[in-house]
Amino acid sequence: MNPLKGPFSWWKNNSDSKSDPKPETPMSDPKDTPESNFEAKPAEPSEEAISGDLDALQSSLQDAVDKYHRTLADFQNYQRRALQNEQVAKREGMKSVANTIVNVIDHFDLALSQDTSKVTAEQIVQGVRIIRDELMRSLGQHGVTVILPAKNELFVPGKHAAVMQQVDETVEPGHVVMCLQSGYAFGDQVLRPAKVSVAPAAS
Repeated sequence: MNPLKGPFSWWKNNSDSKSDPKPETPMSDPKDTPESNFEAKPAEPSEEAISGDLDALQSSLQDAVDKYHRTLADFQNYQRRALQNEQVAKREGMKSVANTIVNVIDHFDLALSQDTSKVTAEQIVQGVRIIRDELMRSLGQHGVTVILPAKNELFVPGKHAAVMQQVDETVEPGHVVMCLQSGYAFGDQVLRPAKVSVAPAAS
């Protein structure tokens, strides 16, 4: 027997409908729509654009090649001019030395043309000395100097060449006793060391 039959039966029906609600349909996420999954693809370049890019690259490459060839040609010209200048400077230097030596040869020729019956030995020696002085002046103009170590001067290997040892109480050990042959230098470069005798080390 249903106690709620009668005029109150509608209340039960309404309460039952409220106590058993219908499940809600979940709302769809707009991100899950097919439209949201669609990604725009970049447009492919046209043949005209590709052709233009290739032409630009080829032009840049050709410019680089041309620049390389110009630079190489300039460097080769520089090397050629530098070599020519070096050869000209070398010839001019040799020419200058030759001109000074020619003047000395003239003095020799003048001395040799003298009548030996009319000159004395002293005059010949004096003439030779004058010619030697002229030659030394000519060499000095080109940077040649004489290495002539004095007595008791410190022996310097390379600048001096010891050919013998010589005892001398007035000379310190390892110092020059006598210069046997002059040496010569060109600037700071030794052309020929002076030959000397050296005082031996103390025993």
